[in-house]
Amino acid sequence: MALNYIWVAFFLIAFVVALIKLIFFGDTEVFPTMMQSTFDMAKTGFDLSIGLTGVLCLWLGIMKIGERGGIVAIVAKFISPLFTKIYPEIPKNHPVFSPMVMNFSMNFLGLDNAATPLGLKAMDGLQELNPNKDTASNAQIMFLVLNTSGLTLIPVSIMAYRALAGAANPSDIFLPILLATYFSTLAGLITVSIYQRINLFNKTVLLYLGTLTAGIIGLILYFNTISQDQIQVISSISSNLILFSIIISFIILALKKKVNVYESFVEGAKEGFSIAIKIIPYLVAMLVAIGVFRESGTLDLITDGLKFGFSFIGVNTEFIDALPTALMKPLSGSGSRSMMVETMNTFGADSFAGRLSSVFQGSTETTLYVLAVYFGSVNIKNSRYAVTAGLIADLVGVIAAIFIAYLFFY
Repeated sequence: MALNYIWVAFFLIAFVVALIKLIFFGDTEVFPTMMQSTFDMAKTGFDLSIGLTGVLCLWLGIMKIGERGGIVAIVAKFISPLFTKIYPEIPKNHPVFSPMVMNFSMNFLGLDNAATPLGLKAMDGLQELNPNKDTASNAQIMFLVLNTSGLTLIPVSIMAYRALAGAANPSDIFLPILLATYFSTLAGLITVSIYQRINLFNKTVLLYLGTLTAGIIGLILYFNTISQDQIQVISSISSNLILFSIIISFIILALKKKVNVYESFVEGAKEGFSIAIKIIPYLVAMLVAIGVFRESGTLDLITDGLKFGFSFIGVNTEFIDALPTALMKPLSGSGSRSMMVETMNTFGADSFAGRLSSVFQGSTETTLYVLAVYFGSVNIKNSRYAVTAGLIADLVGVIAAIFIAYLFFY
């Protein structure tokens, strides 16, 4: 429903602003420009969706190899001890842990299509443990907030869009996204733990969080000691080395389990075409609305106002051009994806705004949409503090993305 209002608002606000420009400022080009943008953006949306097919087929094929090779089970085994500590209300070894851990594992590896059914199954299992069926339980809130914080190892679709937009190195946002999503997830965990009075100073929790945090801080401190050129070289080499190493590890694990690697790849790759076709209407719808909104001058008015405010207090304002992606992300995945594409088309895939919008897209999940779908699936009416905690995690992710982008790309 929120997306419906946003989409309609783009057109209505653009029309009013354009009418004011025509009547009071004599801008006779505004309406022809807006109409032309509807045709241009519709074509862009279609071309993008078709162009994505190859890259999606590649990575979904790779993911299928990893899934059959047992990588999901390995990740699940790794994070299971942490789960038993942050979900104290769930009995030890309860069957619901299985779909929960698998859901997080698949989200972490970028297997969104497989993650959602498991997430809904986990919510159903948590609802069985919920004493008050109309109100979200502590475990359900923790599960959803961690889910919406969006910790992802391989941002497949974002790299695909960057490749299509002509980025010289589409994977250069790999490390920045990983760092930003870590801070978002950590913020979500801490926020919910404060609400639920969960002891994060438990030895097991400290071991997990302490090790990861120390590594992240060490990485950031190291990058602060070297030049921007060195950062980009190291980021490029390490990102591509890690990604290719993941592909090799998937293949080796699959060979160990005597999986037919080639057939698994082909089966996974087949899903890429169907996904590319499915997103055409969504991408066209949002790109057309955003194109009209920008050509009317409304988006420029908003960004110029923000730039004036931040420059007035002495803050660098180059991040403002990418901010619409961050503002749209909690509401709609397709909307924020379209904002990211539009930003890259306008400023360039390798511009600061283009890269930052990609990091924004990967730093968090579509919080309000995910909460609506997951809670709706089990008829939860009272979500308690879930929205607040989820949006706090989103805010931290956005702030982290800005600082990290300046560190890596500015």
